Amino acid sequence: MIQFLIDGLVNGSIIALGAVGLSITYNVLRFANFAQGEVLAVGAYVSLALVSLMGVGIGRLGPISLGWPLLGSMVFSMLVTCLLVLGVDWVLFRVLRQKQASRITFIIAAFGVSMMVRNVITLIAGGDQLFYSFYIPKAIKIMEGVKILPDDLLILFITLISVISLHVFLNRSTMGKKMRAVAENPALAMVSGINVERVFKWSWILGASLAAVAGTLHAHITQLDPEMGFELILPMFAALVVGGVTSVYGAVLGGLLIGLSESFAVAGGGAAYRGAISFMILILVLVFRPQGILGEKERDD
Repeated sequence: MIQFLIDGLVNGSIIALGAVGLSITYNVLRFANFAQGEVLAVGAYVSLALVSLMGVGIGRLGPISLGWPLLGSMVFSMLVTCLLVLGVDWVLFRVLRQKQASRITFIIAAFGVSMMVRNVITLIAGGDQLFYSFYIPKAIKIMEGVKILPDDLLILFITLISVISLHVFLNRSTMGKKMRAVAENPALAMVSGINVERVFKWSWILGASLAAVAGTLHAHITQLDPEMGFELILPMFAALVVGGVTSVYGAVLGGLLIGLSESFAVAGGGAAYRGAISFMILILVLVFRPQGILGEKERDD
């Protein structure tokens, strides 16, 4: 059972990073970004492309197969993903904001972007599954029947550093405080002299950066294919709802809970229904606590 707990924490941490991006978009830009899964996929593919261009393979970092080439590629992937997301915002979502479009219009537009990006990925990279490395790291034995891969420890560490960095940014930096003000009351923030459009850009940057990291890490421990983002979007939204759509930290908690739930479903022999677990949890939370574990009741806009 402990083995499944470790696996659940690793998967949950990746889901949590993607869900945090969703939380930022939802609270600051006021719509559910259904293209977030494709942002993860783009980040993963950019990381793989740079590693391939470097021609040095994935490399190793001691016992860890996630070596320096991939870690460096992940940083570059964050930059490329941010530029792509900002470009989509400039061409599409900025125009919708200027026209004061409804939330449903934004959601439908995000669906359209999701489908377009998924097909572009298939067109460029093909539909076959790709792998970052064929090197299988040696698992570390913790106790009888319980092992953990060095890569899993690094993934948990990267997730922890990402969450701590986000916490410091939101609570200590000037832009972070402005983002919180816009999330609380965009009209009042604008009257107070806050450049709301700049805050929107930083929201996209944060969400895209976390998505690039999550996509790269997920592809590293599994495989990479154009449907990766589509498969992750439901667990990410489930994590967002479970933790509370109004709470960034709730998204982290929700991601871990979803990851653990899916892992324990596998432990109970329900591997074939793993994908349905997120949906079941989502329904239960909506019925008994719609605001989520750490969330508050939504504001009327």
